[in-house]
Amino acid sequence: MTAYRADHIGSFLRPAELLAAHHDGADPELLREIEDRHILRILERQRAAGFNIFTDGELRRRGFQSNLVDAVEGFDLGHAEVRTWKTAGGSAVPQGTNGIVVAKLRQVRRLCGSEVPFLKAHAPGPIKMTTASPTQYPAIAWKRGLSEAAYADRSALLTEITAIVAGEMRALADDGVDYLQVDAPRYSYYLDPKWRDWLRTETGSTPERLLDEALAADNACFAAARRPGVTLAIHLCRGNNRSQWYAEGGYDAIAERLFTTLDVDRFLLEYDDERSGSFEPLRFVPKGKTVVLGLISSKLPQLESADALARRIAEAARVVPLENLALSPQCGFASVMEGNNLTEDEQWAKLALVAEVARKVWGTSA
Repeated sequence: MTAYRADHIGSFLRPAELLAAHHDGADPELLREIEDRHILRILERQRAAGFNIFTDGELRRRGFQSNLVDAVEGFDLGHAEVRTWKTAGGSAVPQGTNGIVVAKLRQVRRLCGSEVPFLKAHAPGPIKMTTASPTQYPAIAWKRGLSEAAYADRSALLTEITAIVAGEMRALADDGVDYLQVDAPRYSYYLDPKWRDWLRTETGSTPERLLDEALAADNACFAAARRPGVTLAIHLCRGNNRSQWYAEGGYDAIAERLFTTLDVDRFLLEYDDERSGSFEPLRFVPKGKTVVLGLISSKLPQLESADALARRIAEAARVVPLENLALSPQCGFASVMEGNNLTEDEQWAKLALVAEVARKVWGTSA
């Protein structure tokens, strides 16, 4: 299994031309031409920065999870569950979510079918495909008063969406994709006390039972994709929306169950600030699995210090052997199409820093 010491979460800032085309309702053929041109550009930028794994930056998506919403009927985009996001300055910003389930879901096309062929044809090396965890959708797309006619509760919706995501993971593995990453499982709900309270109130169940249900859903997706030579990974996120977040807390509360239950090769973990807690919960990571330390902020424009990053990696290596560590930004740069509050130049400087530090620490190609 390739180590990929320098990793990234997969989404990159959209160029102004592409954002304008979306906002102006450009013809699909013109939109595709713009996407193709900029995907070729960012593939070269990844190569030049020193990476050995490549994505299309999710440039064909409105957001990291929109590929499922666009491929599956049953979502009403006119309704939205409003959530409060936090900013680095401490303010709270209410925003709507990505639509509500109002009818039985019906998949009409592949989730990543329009992305894989171009990426395979043009990437200068192994490719990574990302898809949101099935646990992402019941948390934000099931709404009391609108969704019950289709799915009695969030658990019923989770069962349906798990089958859809598992089917896509199976297809991606069969396509020969080298690296499959499940993004943003709602495990952050079990880290943050306010969200644990919300779960009890909204579901009438216990966070412990719901966590078991969530872990089983993600494992079903990994089981569908398990093939020799395919890297399986999961990225744990506390929210990433235009440099905002919604959850806080270290991994301590769920670390043992999380790390020992999930059947993955790599854990991509946020460790960019105090919201993420200490490295101590990593003691539960099974031998031989890789922890990708998300030490570089994709939310803030300031460039981190290479020496400080090396020191933090050395600190983590006191818990997990250095040969089982890697480095990445803590999250994507554009989990939603509008992206985080930094420039493309600042984004690429951070990505070059990831590769530089990886070479310095592990002494090999990133």
